[in-house]
Amino acid sequence: MVLAAAVLAVCCAVAAGRWLRDNKLPNFSRTAEIFIYPGTTADSAMAMISAQAGVRSGRSLARTFRKKQVEAYITPGHYTVSPGNSSVYVARMLNNGWQTPVRVTLSGNLRLKGNIAAKISSQLLADSVSVRHALDDDALLSRYGFSSSTVFALLMPATYEMYWTATPEDFLDRQKEAYDAFWTASNDSKAAELGLTRMQVSTLASIVDAETNHEEEMPLIAGVYLNRLRLGMPLQADPTVAFCFDYGITRVLNKHLQVDSPYNTYRHAGLPPGPICVPCRAALEAVLNPDYGGEPGRGNLFFCADADFSGTHVFARTLREHNRNAAAYRRALNARSR
Repeated sequence: MVLAAAVLAVCCAVAAGRWLRDNKLPNFSRTAEIFIYPGTTADSAMAMISAQAGVRSGRSLARTFRKKQVEAYITPGHYTVSPGNSSVYVARMLNNGWQTPVRVTLSGNLRLKGNIAAKISSQLLADSVSVRHALDDDALLSRYGFSSSTVFALLMPATYEMYWTATPEDFLDRQKEAYDAFWTASNDSKAAELGLTRMQVSTLASIVDAETNHEEEMPLIAGVYLNRLRLGMPLQADPTVAFCFDYGITRVLNKHLQVDSPYNTYRHAGLPPGPICVPCRAALEAVLNPDYGGEPGRGNLFFCADADFSGTHVFARTLREHNRNAAAYRRALNARSR
């Protein structure tokens, strides 16, 4: 009886120790970011976590994974294992999909849908093919009030917190939230004062964005185009011509100006049918708060690259002044080439 009681006490103590180790005690020595892909086995996940998080008791983790049937319930996602986590918490985290959001950044050159899809898919589980398909899916985009030819206006460059397993539709949902947040009553009022719709603002902003990488001069570029629109002058924006060739040309030549496309602002007056790239927020703000270089319709009508090769532009009200600026740039370019 005494021996049996002693054995029972030992067994209870061992069981209690295991329960404490599995359920309460921290079992990791460092923080680790874990990505569980579809098809990942419990053994693979356990090996990954053990190596990256510095498991203290591999037996505890293995025992808990078996008890919680992680093999059957493991859920794809991005998870954070912290030093204070117990084995049971990690097992439940994987089983229940307690993900940690990732930061998804939409920025940089956003002129081609293929490149945009690649940027998004590189930060999410969704593959680039499915993202690209979503950007071309008129039925899907119609839910947001856009189409495959106007989807650039829906996308809002910024950094978003999302779950790694977010679908392309989830990503578009976040874009619509950001789009709606941008279009405040104040911004709608500014657009109305300019005589522009939201889509026209986005379209003009895309041209401004394509013209310069310097945000400080975007209001001036927007002012030039708004002055031209006011006077009924063609925009003659080179980026719209480049868009007609999927940005496959490095320099717009006279032969390119003959392309028969509603996006060719040399042949067609007014704004093109939709954005030619995803406009950044600074470009949108520039259109809504333009610098006309004088009175609206009487300010700047021209701009060309600055002869200092800074990537900025010089602006002019008259063609004569513009021709002088352009000649100065050509001289500097010839001197540089020599």
